[in-house]
Amino acid sequence: MKTTLVFVTTLDGKITKWGDPHVFRWSSKEDQAYFKKTWNDAKLIIMGSSTFAFDPVKPSPDRLLVIMTSDPAKYAKYEVAGQIQFTSESPKQLYDRFKSEGYEHVLLVGGPHVATSFLKENLVDELWLSMEPKIFGSGGNFVVDSKLDVNLQLLSSEKVNEQGTLINKYAVV
Repeated sequence: MKTTLVFVTTLDGKITKWGDPHVFRWSSKEDQAYFKKTWNDAKLIIMGSSTFAFDPVKPSPDRLLVIMTSDPAKYAKYEVAGQIQFTSESPKQLYDRFKSEGYEHVLLVGGPHVATSFLKENLVDELWLSMEPKIFGSGGNFVVDSKLDVNLQLLSSEKVNEQGTLINKYAVV
């Protein structure tokens, strides 16, 4: 099963503008369209509970959305069978479960804790990173403070607007 981590960042590596989680306020319309297409094409999406709490996603019969949390019972009212589920499973447990269920691809879309936990377990195959030509100096990072040593190889890079927004796709090597 292929696991893809997707983020938008500034040139100084920030995923929030001074802590404001509203990415759509500063990311380009081209990146937003790219993310929407990536989201709509996915059959299995994993995100963290903070990302979900910030912007609850509507259920869709076209995909399964899995939200990682230490307290799944807290979100029971949001569960929709076959569409939205909450779990305290580890990244490895999730990977093994969905691989055994026949999923071929999982998209990791939100939360530095989710990104870090999958990277630590060596469960990320590709990182798709949109880079906006901005510098915020302060804001969130797409991984939490942790010792990581992840090597990447550029697969493709596409300039998607005149400002210079780049969509880079990397393989984890």
